[in-house]
Amino acid sequence: MTQRPAVILSARMVHVGRRLMLLAVAAAVVACVPEAAGPIRSSNASADLAIATASPGPTGPTPSPSFVPPTPTPMPTFLAYRVARGDSLTSIARRFGTSGRSIAFWNRGTYPSLDPDSARYAPNRIKVGWTLVLIPGVKLTDDDLPKATSASSP
Repeated sequence: MTQRPAVILSARMVHVGRRLMLLAVAAAVVACVPEAAGPIRSSNASADLAIATASPGPTGPTPSPSFVPPTPTPMPTFLAYRVARGDSLTSIARRFGTSGRSIAFWNRGTYPSLDPDSARYAPNRIKVGWTLVLIPGVKLTDDDLPKATSASSP
């Protein structure tokens, strides 16, 4: 008779173990189901309790925020052009898709006779050997140019 209660106890333990396993599986399924899917209904009251109180566990390490610098936008690149015999600002501008006034503006610091705001502005008097800087394909408009500032007298 001592063996029979051991078998019964063992069967009960198996039954309780299966029930616990079922609850664990139900909790794992609930953790994987999105909340928008709604509640899961079952006919077992204890399973409903386990499902209602189950909460998802951590799924792995929490990613730390990282800073990714923005990709810089390349600025227009100036091209250096050496003036050759027969060149004019207009012919150079046509060759590079810009305007003579733009070339004059970009070079006004180096060659004062090319300053469009100066009284000595002479765009047709460029000399062979001058090195002019320009940006191919870019044409400045009067709105792009800074306004000339008059020197104030003390």
